[in-house]
Amino acid sequence: MSNGSFERLSILVVEDNIYIRDIMENVLRNLGFGWVASARDGKEAVEFLTMVKNNPSRAGVMCVDIILSDLVMSPINGLLLLQWLRSSKDSPNRMLPFVMISGAADNQHVKAARDVGVTEFCAKPFSAKVLMDKLVEVIEYPRQFVATTNYFGPDRRRKKFGVPTGEQEKRAFDESSATIVYSADNIKKPKKETEVWYFRLPNSLKEKAGGLSKGPIQIPENLLEEAEKQLARSAMDFADWAMTYLSKLGQLAADALMRPSNRKAYFVEINLVALELRGQGGTFGYPLITIFAKSLYEATQPGCKETDAALELVKSHIDAMRAVIRDRVAGDGGEIGKALLKGFQAAITKYKNEAQIVR
Repeated sequence: MSNGSFERLSILVVEDNIYIRDIMENVLRNLGFGWVASARDGKEAVEFLTMVKNNPSRAGVMCVDIILSDLVMSPINGLLLLQWLRSSKDSPNRMLPFVMISGAADNQHVKAARDVGVTEFCAKPFSAKVLMDKLVEVIEYPRQFVATTNYFGPDRRRKKFGVPTGEQEKRAFDESSATIVYSADNIKKPKKETEVWYFRLPNSLKEKAGGLSKGPIQIPENLLEEAEKQLARSAMDFADWAMTYLSKLGQLAADALMRPSNRKAYFVEINLVALELRGQGGTFGYPLITIFAKSLYEATQPGCKETDAALELVKSHIDAMRAVIRDRVAGDGGEIGKALLKGFQAAITKYKNEAQIVR
């Protein structure tokens, strides 16, 4: 970048899908990050971050500058990891920038992450540029931290202090009623319901990146191009990865049909796999996979009907996605893509009334 370099920055990737985790690590390295580590889930991330605080030489890094985490993971998901980071005495840095990345980018999930103290939210599918823009935003424009009796995290109002965002604002606008802190050594939780503390710290992250010269951080075109090429190369393996997941979906649907007494558990699994496919299809050049997987994800939300007709609806989604991968229908697919989408929509119309699934 013309105004600095990411080679001195460290980033932790938390992602339970090994295929996606490896790709994200490679993309970040191609974008110029000097130290990239990964954790398989929130539990492993907590263990690593605790080690960074207590024994950095063993962890292999003195500090983590940014966390990039998936949302849906087990046993500790991205929200629980973020909650731990913002509130635990074992957290290495309660103000550590945290970027959530997920295919579950619906309003309820974004709001849940926002209320726990997320710094930025990046929706899957993503491109290298979209991911980089989020990370530059974190470094270039850090928000003040807010502490009240029931919230600690980045200021959820992105506009200038005192200007409403359009949402019902419950916090006081009068800055004179707040305690303003300029040092990270004095992080305390307000004792009274009416108290508000603002933490306005120096931009040490941008200073570490060497980007304190005038002008915004800029991404060198060659780094961005190489990162995009990395995603393109990864797309060649996506078809095999996707077929594995589609086989898993098919087996789950078959097992659910044979075991009606335990269908709820199968539908939960189907929903999670659909979420995974929803987030990855567009990233690797298969937007039709994202469209079909999003539809399946919405059709198998908690509370959906678990009838035989509902399973036929699931199978219709699987068949449509298998056709996309089998015929390598990338992009919009042209006439083939239109025919697949039309056939898919006809199948949905056929089954949705009987299945009584709200999409």
